[in-house]
Amino acid sequence: MDIIQSYGFILIVMAAIFGFVMAWGIGANDVANAMGTSVGSKALTIKQAILIAMVFEFAGAYLAGGEVTSTIRKGIIDATYFIDIPDDLVLGMISALLAAGIWLAVASFKGWPVSTTHSIIGAIVGFTAVGVSADAVEWS
Repeated sequence: MDIIQSYGFILIVMAAIFGFVMAWGIGANDVANAMGTSVGSKALTIKQAILIAMVFEFAGAYLAGGEVTSTIRKGIIDATYFIDIPDDLVLGMISALLAAGIWLAVASFKGWPVSTTHSIIGAIVGFTAVGVSADAVEWS
């Protein structure tokens, strides 16, 4: 019995928790970038900026999220390398989610410039290149 079947529920819970960590990191970084100028110039109150950010961050994820998901799912790594080791793909993606989420939180806390896209792509490329093969990465 493989890891996924044995610990499926635990992995789902871990993915949800790590997804929350990533979402918190994205919010701490990207939403602050979008709100900083409006609130700083007093064009909007913090409450107005938060409400606008909630609406448009959700709308962006809902309307354009499929394209991003498709790119991450199909355009970064060659999944055929994982046919014989699907557990590695699942665990690698969960690990990439946690690593990128932690990095975003640390960088945001320190006030360092950070890219959410580069963080998750770097984590996925890293676990694939090191864990499977550099050939499994779609470098083009």
